[in-house]
Amino acid sequence: MYSVTVPIPGRVRQLAHELHPDLLGFETIREEHSCLLKRLGDVDHVSQLQHRTTRALEGTSAVDAEITGIDYFEDPPLGAAPVVYLAVESPGLEALHADLTETFAPIEGLEGEDYVPHVTLARGGDVTTAKRLADREIEPMSWTVDALEFWNGATKLPVSRVSLSA
Repeated sequence: MYSVTVPIPGRVRQLAHELHPDLLGFETIREEHSCLLKRLGDVDHVSQLQHRTTRALEGTSAVDAEITGIDYFEDPPLGAAPVVYLAVESPGLEALHADLTETFAPIEGLEGEDYVPHVTLARGGDVTTAKRLADREIEPMSWTVDALEFWNGATKLPVSRVSLSA
């Protein structure tokens, strides 16, 4: 599955790593962190998806994003529950997601109106621990999203980047 992700700044990755000891009771802990913007699908040649995505984002300006806290999905539509994440506040990312759903059909229950920008930390623990983490105060972190990455889910590696105009 190919997707478009939002690269996150080093200080957000650092926060995620600092939280690692508090996540040890979860089934899986993310080691690499990003913010999923839109799933694109599977194709033989990623260049098809890159071209369609680049056209959909043509003329799009950089957007602001902010980590505002820790939260969790108690009953996510896919995978083990709960999912603990860093909450990302960004009307700009939500607008970009909406633009991309006009080109690539949204996945029901995950995208479109159900889209929640976030950085996954861990999944598959107990809800009590997730609630305790969500009650924890963190310092908000803001950044400007001036590029997006095409992500290959099979290899778990970025394929390329697309810049957003400043």
